[in-house]
Amino acid sequence: MAEIKEGNKAPDFTAIDQDGEKVKLSSFRGKKNVVLYFYPKDMTPGCTTQACDFRDQHKKFKNTVILGVSIDSTERHQKFIAKYDLPFTLIADTDKKVVERYGIWQEKKLYGKTFMGIVRTTFIIDKTGTIQKIFPKVKVKTHIEDVLSALKEI
Repeated sequence: MAEIKEGNKAPDFTAIDQDGEKVKLSSFRGKKNVVLYFYPKDMTPGCTTQACDFRDQHKKFKNTVILGVSIDSTERHQKFIAKYDLPFTLIADTDKKVVERYGIWQEKKLYGKTFMGIVRTTFIIDKTGTIQKIFPKVKVKTHIEDVLSALKEI
């Protein structure tokens, strides 16, 4: 698979959201910008902080849809949304097709152990379906400001 770069068309996908409904990335083309953010796991400290930052700044995302993606189940996503009152869609990529397509299912190391997992990454996709910005290996603390700043430029 070709490496995904800024300026490329975003790889399309159809996946299931927290309610079991199909979400097709290309359905937003011509209508809205997309913040496609990949995170490791619902209910964990960094992922909760990141999701709550998107929630707290949600009104600033004008003409933009936020899609969070992890390999958690629809049921787990529903609990995460309910617990933290998240106003955006979470994709349940349980078969890992989306994370693999975007190249963020990678080998990771933690406490001397090696395992496969999601590398926290965000893609900003404009209304034409073009990737305008990629934030690899996201640092949660300043991420929301970085994303909002990048959206102002498109």
